[in-house]
Amino acid sequence: MTNNDVLRRIRYIFDFNDSKMIAIFGLADCKVTRSQISEWLKKDDDPFYQKCSDIQLANFLNGLINDRRGKKKGQQHEPEKHLTNNIIFTKLKIALNLKAEDVLNIMGMANMRISKHELSAFFRKPNHKHYRVCKDQLLRNFLKGMQLKYRV
Repeated sequence: MTNNDVLRRIRYIFDFNDSKMIAIFGLADCKVTRSQISEWLKKDDDPFYQKCSDIQLANFLNGLINDRRGKKKGQQHEPEKHLTNNIIFTKLKIALNLKAEDVLNIMGMANMRISKHELSAFFRKPNHKHYRVCKDQLLRNFLKGMQLKYRV
């Protein structure tokens, strides 16, 4: 999945308008313009499409965490220079304050069944012996489940 796909899906799931998107970036101390957001949300074949970088998506996800859970005092978390599906999955789990059972229920809504042990492997450090890479299909199904749960 591209960063632009993730951004588009999150915007759709929570029905964020441009102002809310700008505000979420702002919560991560990142300034973006309405035109930047518009370019990131365009389809890949649009001539005005711009690729959303890992740092920009990381800033958005950090802002989403601050929006949903409250901004921490002091210095903000630095955005990751390189995002993986595991990091995106983890940040969404944190932003929505989800426990393992909640994530499994969301995955079940998208007709994807995994065990609690399989799930925990996605949230481990990459050098851990039980770490598992989160593939696009799993992240896509999690976002689909989020859509079914949160889209009003």
